[in-house]
Amino acid sequence: MTRLEELSNRYGEHHRARRGREFVYGGPERAELFAQLVGRGRRVLDLGCRYGALTRAYVDGNEVVGVDVDREALAEAAKLGIETVWADVDEPLPFADSTFDVVVAGELLEHVRSPDQVVAEARRLLRSGGRIVGSVPNAFRLKNRLRFLAGRAPENDPTHLHMFTPQAVRHLLAGYDEIELTFISSRLLRVHPRLFANDIVFTGRMPR
Repeated sequence: MTRLEELSNRYGEHHRARRGREFVYGGPERAELFAQLVGRGRRVLDLGCRYGALTRAYVDGNEVVGVDVDREALAEAAKLGIETVWADVDEPLPFADSTFDVVVAGELLEHVRSPDQVVAEARRLLRSGGRIVGSVPNAFRLKNRLRFLAGRAPENDPTHLHMFTPQAVRHLLAGYDEIELTFISSRLLRVHPRLFANDIVFTGRMPR
């Protein structure tokens, strides 16, 4: 069995055991924000698209190519009318340089072996002025810190290989212009976004 087949089986089991086909972490708030950041009239590469639950937010008006390791989930995403590619995003992707206007990496970088490599691959694939749009769990939110103090693991998702602070996200996006972080998914954002947000949405633009 190849590594890609192993990943497909592993994530297929994970998706079906823990996440429904319509599940979007951060809910409508993240979907609406992604739709705004992606825009319309774009060629979009959607990394880790799964079933296409989030893709629905920006598929209209765009040409979308979805990539995922879960072959069964990709078959469902294809029903949205998008092109799908079965691939491991930790490996070089089968696309020419500078062929996309937007690369989406929603709730992906915490799962991959080398986030730096994935972000570098996005830079290779983006056209001048193109944009990366993504998100990661706010791993150092207060809830997780309290778990750690109580002697519990701050994260309970076995597929998470990395934990990100806002500073770590900014470091990942070195080389992009107009870097922006948005803290979402908490009723207590007004109190302290960095401490209470469950998710960090990020974007950066390729130099022109």
